Amino acid sequence: MSRSVDAGWMRRKGAFAEDGGAGGQTGAQNGSVAALAALLLWPTAAAGQSAAPGTTVDLPPLVVESAAPPPQPRPRKAASRPSSGGGVQASQPASAPAQAGDAGAQAEGSPAAQATRILDAIAGSAAVVPAQDATTKAAESLAEMLAFVPGVVVQSFFGGNDQPRLQIRGSGLQQNPSERGTLVLQDGLPINRADGSYVVGLADPKSAAFAEVYRGYTANRLGATVLGGAINFVSPTGITDPGAEVAVEVGSFGQLAMSAEAGARQGSLDAHASLGYTERDGYREHNESERTNFNMNAGVRVNESISTRLFLGYTDLAFDVVGPLSRELLQEDPRQTCNGPTPGPDFCRGPNVGRDDPRRAAEQLRIGSRTTARYGASLFDVALGYTYTDDSFTFPISGGVRETEGGDFTAVLRYAYAPDPARALPLFELTGQYVVGGADRRYFINNQGEKGPLVGDNELDSSTLSVNAGFNIPLTERLTVSPALAYSHATRENKDVYTGATRPYLAFPLPQPSGQTPFEDTSYDHSYSAWTPSLALSYELARGQSVFAALSRSFEPPTHDDLIATINGSPNSSAGAPALPPQQMPPQPRDAFATPDLEAQTATTLEAGWKGRTSRLAWSATAYYSWVEDELLNLRDESAVSLGAVNADRTTHFGVELGAAFQITDDLSGRVAYTYQDFRFDGDPLYGDNRLGGAPSHIVNAALRYTVMPGLWVEAEVNWVPDETPVDNANNLYNDPFTLVDLRSSYAISDTFTVFGEVSNVFDEKYASATLIVDEVKFPDQAVFLPGDGRAFIAGIRAKF
Repeated sequence: MSRSVDAGWMRRKGAFAEDGGAGGQTGAQNGSVAALAALLLWPTAAAGQSAAPGTTVDLPPLVVESAAPPPQPRPRKAASRPSSGGGVQASQPASAPAQAGDAGAQAEGSPAAQATRILDAIAGSAAVVPAQDATTKAAESLAEMLAFVPGVVVQSFFGGNDQPRLQIRGSGLQQNPSERGTLVLQDGLPINRADGSYVVGLADPKSAAFAEVYRGYTANRLGATVLGGAINFVSPTGITDPGAEVAVEVGSFGQLAMSAEAGARQGSLDAHASLGYTERDGYREHNESERTNFNMNAGVRVNESISTRLFLGYTDLAFDVVGPLSRELLQEDPRQTCNGPTPGPDFCRGPNVGRDDPRRAAEQLRIGSRTTARYGASLFDVALGYTYTDDSFTFPISGGVRETEGGDFTAVLRYAYAPDPARALPLFELTGQYVVGGADRRYFINNQGEKGPLVGDNELDSSTLSVNAGFNIPLTERLTVSPALAYSHATRENKDVYTGATRPYLAFPLPQPSGQTPFEDTSYDHSYSAWTPSLALSYELARGQSVFAALSRSFEPPTHDDLIATINGSPNSSAGAPALPPQQMPPQPRDAFATPDLEAQTATTLEAGWKGRTSRLAWSATAYYSWVEDELLNLRDESAVSLGAVNADRTTHFGVELGAAFQITDDLSGRVAYTYQDFRFDGDPLYGDNRLGGAPSHIVNAALRYTVMPGLWVEAEVNWVPDETPVDNANNLYNDPFTLVDLRSSYAISDTFTVFGEVSNVFDEKYASATLIVDEVKFPDQAVFLPGDGRAFIAGIRAKF
């Protein structure tokens, strides 16, 4: 996949489709494949592992149908066609003339272009988001990559890519620190655990060639039946990214990022490896983070019909949990931390970060394989994967220290029948996904940042089966009907293997520093199942334009993080501690854990949209309304201490998702994404029709790029949240609106070296990028605001060989 440096509008944040050429491989590139293959054990085919239905993992030799000369190894300019995918990808207009070395000539055969063609044809909101090559940054956050996909909201918690809050259409909105509500995949295999939870910081967009975003029911074909959808990160290969590339960047707040990758192909074999390292002191006190990410893959084309690929990935993530501030403390100094509700001038109604030293360290090892076999009109795709996750989270004292360690096996079978190769979607598609796994989870008291006595010991087992079958029936040349039916079955089992007769607790200050609360068994064994049908219509208005409408059901069982949680703590006491000061002597013990008997979340969603492109404009527009039953909410009290999870009776999710990319002149281009969210309770006995806490109503991202001369471009970007966002479900406290301006530029010194720079938050605005989500805030000075980074500078250099 060629890396261009000065396209009139290139592939930043999902705005434009990747058009890098697979080009010709040099002798040096071919000679290096042996070493990569040896690293990858047995190389098993050729190209990107798209999860789109009917997309083969094997790329045949590319046939360039263009009057332009063959692509050069390092094209200086890429011209790609606008795409009507949900993220609205576009580069130069489709009518732009091809130039010598133009990677755009191979767009129709590239993995990103194949996926774009299919996702554009789906009667729903789906997008291909190419890698952020235009800025050539050595590190890229999830928020940066997905900022221009309307409907996908990524809110930064601690800066960088440590632990943002990711939600699509409000699914999993109030879940953190382990998230749910979205299926996150790498090369078609899930990063999620078997119970549906995932550590969002383990997703590394920088190591992906592009991402596929399926919003709503369109993700059913991947094995996801959740309200939000799915995101699949597709790795580069030795075919799409031949040669070697290194990058280094330094920046404000002690940021250092380095990345290296290499790919090569020899005959029917290819291999690719990438390594990334990032460290950061952080904008705030107690805000250090470190990440190492390593990915390898190798493929072989067994014969004309069968191809296969092996994957190996490892991520090591560690970061400090800097914690929230009150609005007053944020305006006073957003760099500071909360010192807890202790007497004195440093009083803060929240966790004591200095004493408790909250932090997280998570590792994940991923191995897998995908094999594709094509026989005539039939395509078979079989994927097998295993992930091993070791996650240690030191919460403030109220949550204690939680250690979770275990593995999950995944098996995926996809079948597509496509008798008409001229149509992007197969006539029939079938997906079956089964994930099974277990984990040991232990809870300890957080004693001033150190692991104290054992409080709980659990063996967690999960399994999730999802089968989806659907048709894409052309009623006329322009009208397609797509009925589908999915079945899901999930189990969640917890064995409480704690052997003590009591559970210890710890409280500050004296005179009640510690004690014991009676043991209560937290074991449970739940199963959930449902049928989720969908029906969609798509009508082609004109070439490159279509409208669609869809009615669908979604189904999401609770995760173990919903089904068991520490409770009855406070900023100065551990789970199960009596209320202080004690109301009677001796103080009465309280439960340390909650194990609510939860129902699965279900929803009925009606959506409609319009997407398309012309020579200089690409756009998508979608509106949806979801009637949600038993929405899973993770509640916190007025001091942000966990109350466990509950099912809301009825809620509604209404949203509008608009995106556009446009070419104003040959040198000036722009893009914009707008997300509207109105998520509410529906006649709730306590909260009536209140808005759900944590969801901004309006989110606007807009950018303009100007190509000063070949190889040099400058860009300005605005991120705007124009109205208040409720912090709590009671709607007692709101986060303030904010506007951020970023500037960036890149200059290609030569075909080999590129320098780049960026200034983010140019006007150094004090703002909260996100908040804790609380059930009911009772005090206006509650520490719930998570400050965003101040003004930051980044500079770096990239070299491609």
